[in-house]
Amino acid sequence: MEPTHIEHIGIAVRSLREAIPFYEEVFGLKCYNIEEVEDQKVKTAFFLVGQTKLELLESTDPEGPIGRFIEKRGEGIHHIAFAVNRLEEKLVDAESKGVKLIDSKARKGAEGLNIAFLHPKSTFGVLTELCENREEQN
Repeated sequence: MEPTHIEHIGIAVRSLREAIPFYEEVFGLKCYNIEEVEDQKVKTAFFLVGQTKLELLESTDPEGPIGRFIEKRGEGIHHIAFAVNRLEEKLVDAESKGVKLIDSKARKGAEGLNIAFLHPKSTFGVLTELCENREEQN
């Protein structure tokens, strides 16, 4: 699969309003983007740490994926995202190697990236997101 880098680490939080000041005041990071991804029922906030981003995820619907995650497991690390080139090819390759896919085709995620998720049953319990490198999307 050869990811180019860790694109971001997703962290489920109950409230962006409460979580953002923690990352800004304690770690000295700056939240540079907040957006809602309606089809995923989530509001996101991003911080840059070197080349890697932290993505805070607040559910906009208790029945959405993040709402259910927090209800079941509480706040905390939700997923890790790897940047890849040729995302669609990577999905075909992963599936051919027996990896269970949540998304068999790429879809739009936060920051306009094409994304797809691999099922944690195939990734040792870690929800794994693949994000297409921006250069590849153009």
